[in-house]
Amino acid sequence: MFTQEDLEVLAKRGISVEKAESQLKSFETGFPYLKLKGAASPEYGILVVDDDAAKYYQDLWQKYLQADNQILKFVPASGAASRMFKNLFEFLDADYEVPTNDFEKKFFAGIKQFAFYPELDAACVKNEGKGIDDLIAAGQYKPVVANLLLAKGLNYGQLPKGLLTFHRSSHGVRKAFEEHLEEGALYAANGKGQVKLHFTVSPDHLPLFEALVKEKQAAYEARYGVKYKISFSVQKASTDTLAANMDNTPFRDEKGNLLFRPGGHGALIENLNEQDADVIFIKNIDNVVPEKKKSPTIAYKQIIGGVLVSLQQKIFSYLQQLEGGKYQHENLIDMLYFLQKNLFIKNPDTKQLDDTELALYIKNKLNRPLRVCGMVKNVGEPGGGPFVAQSPDGTYQLQILESSQIDKNNADYVAMFKEGTHFNPVDLVCAVKDKNGKPFDLLKFVDPQTGFISYKSKNGKELKALELPGLWNGAMSNWNTVFVDVDLLTFNPVKTVNDLLRPMHQY
Repeated sequence: MFTQEDLEVLAKRGISVEKAESQLKSFETGFPYLKLKGAASPEYGILVVDDDAAKYYQDLWQKYLQADNQILKFVPASGAASRMFKNLFEFLDADYEVPTNDFEKKFFAGIKQFAFYPELDAACVKNEGKGIDDLIAAGQYKPVVANLLLAKGLNYGQLPKGLLTFHRSSHGVRKAFEEHLEEGALYAANGKGQVKLHFTVSPDHLPLFEALVKEKQAAYEARYGVKYKISFSVQKASTDTLAANMDNTPFRDEKGNLLFRPGGHGALIENLNEQDADVIFIKNIDNVVPEKKKSPTIAYKQIIGGVLVSLQQKIFSYLQQLEGGKYQHENLIDMLYFLQKNLFIKNPDTKQLDDTELALYIKNKLNRPLRVCGMVKNVGEPGGGPFVAQSPDGTYQLQILESSQIDKNNADYVAMFKEGTHFNPVDLVCAVKDKNGKPFDLLKFVDPQTGFISYKSKNGKELKALELPGLWNGAMSNWNTVFVDVDLLTFNPVKTVNDLLRPMHQY
């Protein structure tokens, strides 16, 4: 199946032959659908925090910060923003010259509201000899878009979202990356005033991010009285996956070389696993707002951080009790109740276990990485949601699922997905060390059976592509998971450039 040259390529990428063969086998066998009990909701599985509880959790988080714990903000930021400008690329290629559809009309009607307007206007003057107003007055709309998207201008069509100017602020304009610097200072600065941030970026864009840090870091440190420790990593070549032909044999390009594709954001579990921190916040690069509108975001980050600390303290006390052997049957029942009521972990078979078996079961369930995930009300955004799903050992626990993991032939499951009350905005806080302060090996808690297969093409030839289990679903499948209802004001993704015209993105 593999030539000697193939073997050398695999070795260079850090991919074993066994791993490559397993990937090809996955194309043949596919992935099993998960067994669902139902969508998580405020009635079961989603914690709704009232004002008193919110204050308690925020105070608990502040105490945790002051105790000199290591907090990290982890931001996946490697994707290019090309999809954000899909509609504008289509306008450039269209056989008409003026804005015609609703998207195009909205873009030009609101063009002065974009924070990047001054930069774009300057690029137009430089390259076209006219500013935006004069170009529009002359019916020259496409040169404006060309100067936004192409290399001769701002090159936004090829840059990652983190390097795009998103917002205005009291200190000028800000790129999406900078909003995370401010967020980190406001909810993740430890007792020594240190703010640790880690961004996953593409190799091509790493120098640009490093240059931005060099330019902006000192100003943010002075403004917020903190010291940043900013690091970067790239998605590893060893996490790329083989593409396959429709008959499940290795896909080869016109030169006969194996074709590798990025394994999806689930590959970032490797990057996450290499971070040194007690608690890690995870949030997408584009889900940010201007400084005046950050209050809900900061408050709910503190709340979910406090929920995490509260649960971890209880988990560690139970593990201490179990490992010390100083427990009675009633203690085990108390722990089992905690599993069921606080971590939403249930297995009817626990009724059949004697105390020794039950203690081992409880210990195995408690001694895992822990994540608390903010969930917002479902407003029809595409993506995954919170569910109660069955694990291979028969245990029902909370999972974040994507639509691709749902059996479309099961009408009940489809209804669960469509009728779910909440949506996953990628708003996580994670505890990644055990009670002795030793980091968990996060790769041991991935469910390899939760990847998925998609269909693509290369040079007109169809192929199958394999995506690894997603970072916040399959890659964290065997973590302890808790969902918290958070305000919709904390969810403001920028999927298209016109999203920047929404009120929450305006200063």
